[in-house]
Amino acid sequence: MPLPKQFEGRMLLPVVCAPMFIISSPELVVAQCTSGFVGTIPSLNIRPQEQLEETLGGIREKIDAYAESHPGAKVAPFGVNLIVHRTNARVEHDLDVCVRQQVPLIITSLGARGDIVERVHDYGGLVFHDVTNLRHARKAISQGVDGIVLVANGAGGHAGATNPIALVRELRAEFDGTILLSGAIADGAGILSALAMGADMAYIGSRFIAVTEANAPPDYKQMIIDGGAADIIYTSAGTGVPANYLRQSFERQGIDPTKLEHRDSTTMDFGGGSSKRKAWRDIWGCGQGIGVVKDQPSMRDLAERLRRQFEEARQDFERRVAASI
Repeated sequence: MPLPKQFEGRMLLPVVCAPMFIISSPELVVAQCTSGFVGTIPSLNIRPQEQLEETLGGIREKIDAYAESHPGAKVAPFGVNLIVHRTNARVEHDLDVCVRQQVPLIITSLGARGDIVERVHDYGGLVFHDVTNLRHARKAISQGVDGIVLVANGAGGHAGATNPIALVRELRAEFDGTILLSGAIADGAGILSALAMGADMAYIGSRFIAVTEANAPPDYKQMIIDGGAADIIYTSAGTGVPANYLRQSFERQGIDPTKLEHRDSTTMDFGGGSSKRKAWRDIWGCGQGIGVVKDQPSMRDLAERLRRQFEEARQDFERRVAASI
């Protein structure tokens, strides 16, 4: 299906920047949106919760001011990620704030709720829901969401174990809403590949950790620049839900990555801070696509590079298709 009408004419490329715990700062979101990508932030990144309203209002003001001073520029809307999980005591408060601020896009995780969809639709917003399998996708569709984010094998953070081609093709056969694909997409060719498979948009996280505006420690960014797919470990040891992490981040905490203990989802906790090691503060999430990440540009410079790569990949794809038929 085409992009949602709320995104039409506002995007440099069909990309939603994944909301990353701790990493996605208001500065990064503004830089992403003013570069023509949908920037998003987890509501839990704003602490204490009383600061959420002011922060979201500030993000909107900066995006609108940029659009006004740069007529004709591609300036995308922003979104907020809500963790809909029993351990997140903030979800109702944060939803109320998002509704008052009329946040253009809400991305729900770990729980699909029809009442959230209704409240966001009432002011004209969109709701996407992220899933790792088709069972959860179907449940979210039954709740009326506008889009499904397929978090496939190889994606950073809480990822699934299913091949992205299988996920997209099966879902496309039964869903005419917006499909976003996540999983090892880190350059323009990867974005084009997502579209070729049948997705409407690419959903990218790890590539945006290694930009100047990202709220990530220098060592984290350097690990990504130095790393590759072989450095990614898929384990439930971090939060109780299977996720992809950088092997070196376990090692720097004195943890042997070959001896990780299984945890289950009942141990997941979205509460306050702790002096103990915590994902994602100490054990760093990342996807398998980082082998193409070789530097730490500004968000604007990276956006232009991705646009060039996408166009080069499109032209090359068309040449190869023409030569094969």
